[in-house]
Amino acid sequence: MTDDRYERGRRRFLEVHDEKALTAVEGLGDLGRAIVEFAYGDVYTREALSLRDREIAAVAALVATGRSSQIPQHLRASLKAGLSPDELGEVILQTATIAGFPPAMNAMSTLKSVLAERGES
Repeated sequence: MTDDRYERGRRRFLEVHDEKALTAVEGLGDLGRAIVEFAYGDVYTREALSLRDREIAAVAALVATGRSSQIPQHLRASLKAGLSPDELGEVILQTATIAGFPPAMNAMSTLKSVLAERGES
């Protein structure tokens, strides 16, 4: 069953992120395997939420908890899942009402950087 979980998670991971991100996660050894199996093989494959909805939740949670190192990857995944830059800005703004302005300011700056690397404003 573990290999099925891993393969299912790997496929979903690549739907959400890219090969570069997968290589980085797989480079974490057992921790990376656990991330792929549980987060992407078990949770991200559930049908109740779309990938778009899951990325809204991921971005909001990352902003609220100040996990700035993971925010760029999930902003990219959100764009890939169909969110617009304006919608991501709204997610960040909404999160500020609960989590505070400093983490939202950091996330908004990160969003601008991610958009700039894509040639968007």
